[in-house]
Amino acid sequence: MDPSGIFSTSYARDRALIRTRAQWVTLALFIGILLLYPWFASARLVAVANLMLVTSIVVIGLQITTGYAGQINLGQAAFMGVGAYAASVVEVKAGLPFWVAVPVAGLVAALAGWLFGMTAARIKGFYLALTTIAAQFIFHFIVLNLPSAWLGGVNGFSLEPARLGTFLFDTDRSLYYLFLVVTMVMVIGAFGILRSRHGRAFVAVRDDDVAAGMMGVDVAGAKSRAFVLGAFYAGIGGALWAYQVRFVSVDQFTLFNSIWFIAMMIVGGLGSIVGALIGTVLIRGVQETITSLGPDLVERIPSLSSDLIFASMNVFLGLIITLFLLLEPKGLMHRWNILKTNYRLWPFHH
Repeated sequence: MDPSGIFSTSYARDRALIRTRAQWVTLALFIGILLLYPWFASARLVAVANLMLVTSIVVIGLQITTGYAGQINLGQAAFMGVGAYAASVVEVKAGLPFWVAVPVAGLVAALAGWLFGMTAARIKGFYLALTTIAAQFIFHFIVLNLPSAWLGGVNGFSLEPARLGTFLFDTDRSLYYLFLVVTMVMVIGAFGILRSRHGRAFVAVRDDDVAAGMMGVDVAGAKSRAFVLGAFYAGIGGALWAYQVRFVSVDQFTLFNSIWFIAMMIVGGLGSIVGALIGTVLIRGVQETITSLGPDLVERIPSLSSDLIFASMNVFLGLIITLFLLLEPKGLMHRWNILKTNYRLWPFHH
């Protein structure tokens, strides 16, 4: 580990999760459970798992931009929407297969991220947050005001199922395996990026961009690359989302979605890829639980309105962000690392 601590990242802690043989065995068992999951879970739970996999890719991208590079991004849902629309145009207009549409969607979203990343090289903090919020409104404005023949306008796009040769990904189970493979590739890619010199540059810029510049780090380039990578991940997630619901509309990518992504990152832990996955599973799980139980509560308690039940999700969002920022600002992964350290030192306290 770097003795100065300047270039030390939480990747070392994440890597420690699979350092020993027992941990590798545990990881293999976990992957085996993931592979068998669709055969034992209901169709509803498989669909929820698909949503979690897609969302985790988007949150990992946000983790790279914000958690590692320290660049505030409140427009991740807009970049996700860019990817979804790009995949739709590539398939519907150009007639290209999904295995071409998905990478193209990531590249188009990365280009949008680069445009906003250039502003990150000159501004930061509150003003950068406003700029990324503007990405949301610019995205909605462009989609709704371009000719409807281009992006579908308010009617959106309808897509055919993803196809690989003669095989159709037209069921939740088949989509699950497709999304699982893509998610694993993106997670491995994220670890590779963050252990490289680019990842160390991100952390140096996050901790102190002035000091990083004095040490020879290309600060402007690092900030731009962080936005490009974060948007690329969002674009890939948006393309997968488009193939899951087979319909793309501008209303699916709002500012509230971006805030939910930030909540997932905060709950899991800033600066941790594993934390991004954990936060996604927890927050999405609570969302789906409220969505599933809401109609039953309204039926059993007539005094409760459906608007009140579903508005509770926004209350939960604000509450969970506030509590974690006050009580556990470094997220669940930080608490897990503390527990691991205490276990290894027990019964010694120092």
